Amino acid sequence: MAAITASMVKELREMTGAGMMECKKALTETDGNIEAAVEVLKKSGAAKVEKKASRIAAEGIAKVAISGNTAVVVEVNSETDFVAKNEVFQEFVQDVANKALATNVEEAGDGEDLVTILDMKAELDDKTLKIGEKLSLRRFKKVTGEAVASYIHGGGRIGVLVAADGDSSDAAKEALTNVAMQIAAMNPQYISRNDISTDELAKLREITLESALNDPFSLPKPILQGLIDKAVAGVWTAEDVAIYEEKKTNMNYLPNFLSNEAKTALAQLALADKAAISENKIFSGLVEGRISKQLKEICLLDQTYVKAEDGKQTVAAYLASVNKALVVTKMVRFEVGEGLEKKNEDFAAEVAAQMGK
Repeated sequence: MAAITASMVKELREMTGAGMMECKKALTETDGNIEAAVEVLKKSGAAKVEKKASRIAAEGIAKVAISGNTAVVVEVNSETDFVAKNEVFQEFVQDVANKALATNVEEAGDGEDLVTILDMKAELDDKTLKIGEKLSLRRFKKVTGEAVASYIHGGGRIGVLVAADGDSSDAAKEALTNVAMQIAAMNPQYISRNDISTDELAKLREITLESALNDPFSLPKPILQGLIDKAVAGVWTAEDVAIYEEKKTNMNYLPNFLSNEAKTALAQLALADKAAISENKIFSGLVEGRISKQLKEICLLDQTYVKAEDGKQTVAAYLASVNKALVVTKMVRFEVGEGLEKKNEDFAAEVAAQMGK
């Protein structure tokens, strides 16, 4: 049998990324044949991949790839943030992005077999063996436009794409890169209000209305006073009525003294009188104002541009200042691990378990 030297083990480790003892064992099994040892490790690595399948991979990074007027962003997950910073892992994710860009598939995500779509099973198994963690190709999405731009934030924690029509100049691309930064920071749900369906808008209005009624002390004073009059007339306890009589000269402080039961009863009175209160013009204005404020938060073009010198310029106004013809047509924002369950690590407990304690 050939002697297994330290240099042979080192060479095999560099080729496979496997542990020292695994390399030594593989070389012993193959009588020092490094190529055969690689195959042994790959086979044992395949078994390890099976074992890792039940683990949770919720860390990782997002990467982008751009060619011409098309861009793609991908998310690949690992088990730990430490591995997400690994150069081998980062190069692998970039390969995934490049392959995704080359496919004729526009997007694929959770629940779909991205490994098959991108034909990357061999590469995935190889990197799992080298890195020693479960890796998961989670999702990718493309955008196409006359101009496209991307932005990666936090070393890959957030990946953003933006596509636009109307201008393909360098100035337009620079503006879109700034908008991509805006999307990373402010996480808009829609490009503009026009993208919100009638049903979604109706749901937003209903939630806003109910929220206002459940917070009676935020209602217009005439409506609030009418509700309090009803509460005093037989709903509140004598103690809460007495508190009201004592504090009513300064209604702003009244909620601090009323019982929780009294405040809940007031909200119930508001909800019971929902139809009549909804017809009140002052209340309707309050609800519409709150809806408008929410739309400014969730719609990209309505948001205040984060780099605005006056602190007021909207994203729409910023884009118009670059070129009025420049129109954002699509945006994608991937935040690594969003929607995934994350494992709660207890390192001490894990070590104790391995030691049989």
